[in-house]
Amino acid sequence: MKEAFFKLHLSVLLAGATGIFGRLISLNEGLLVWYRMLLAGLLFALLSAVRRRFPRIGWKEVFKIGGIGILLGLHWVFFYGSIKASNISIGVVCFSLVSFFTAFLEPWINRHRISVKEVLFSLLTLLGIALIFHLDTRYRQGILLGITSSVLAALFTITNKKVAAGHDASTMLLYEMSGGFVGLSCLLPFYLRYFPVETIFPDVSDLIYLILLASVCTIGLYLLQIQVLKVVSAFTVNLTYNLEPVYSIILAMLFFHEARELNGAFYIGLGLIVLSVLLQTFAVFLPWPDKAVSS
Repeated sequence: MKEAFFKLHLSVLLAGATGIFGRLISLNEGLLVWYRMLLAGLLFALLSAVRRRFPRIGWKEVFKIGGIGILLGLHWVFFYGSIKASNISIGVVCFSLVSFFTAFLEPWINRHRISVKEVLFSLLTLLGIALIFHLDTRYRQGILLGITSSVLAALFTITNKKVAAGHDASTMLLYEMSGGFVGLSCLLPFYLRYFPVETIFPDVSDLIYLILLASVCTIGLYLLQIQVLKVVSAFTVNLTYNLEPVYSIILAMLFFHEARELNGAFYIGLGLIVLSVLLQTFAVFLPWPDKAVSS
């Protein structure tokens, strides 16, 4: 369990850097994610070929894992869309709502009782987000895109945990990236018709950022996450990922000078998000009575 939690927090640290690429890369969110999944799939396929451990599974499982990859790709599109429509801070803080949606979606999908404890932890996170934004509607579009992204992320983590139980991390990553790439390739022509761009090709700097994003913050991150999900619950993983905004906001402040006028409410809000993670961590190591209600 200690090793799993170490890997979990390392993956959160890598995830905290992904939002930065949303600002660094000039491509729109659809193309950004399309290239990310293409490069990640190619890099991991090459790595598997070099190691002579190319994962082979039946077609039924290929389609199942590939479908989860499409869900992941759509989550990324909305996530980067939120950042580009507002800023990094809003995009990553909205992502903290993943635990809130997971607390209700996981019992409904897996057909078990709703945990009052998980709901209370999630509401603590929700209060923290409300304090940070003061229910500000200046970035309404970015907030709506961010909320949609968090719903898709919750669904991805829940379904990914169910399917990953029968496969190793390498198999899941390769076919998720491949499935997401194929799915987005089918959707991208329609997307670009409504959101046209001058060019679909990345320049040199964009290509460098995309390679870093695909290798370090995609392959490295999701290998860690899939391994963690075999030991830790989807809710705990999603709740711990509430720490992602802390890392991303600090990086955004350093590189893009975001959030220059941080007030007391901002720090209190972030404190509540961190507190919800700490409480859940203590609850795992020191279980306390938890009543449940029917879903």
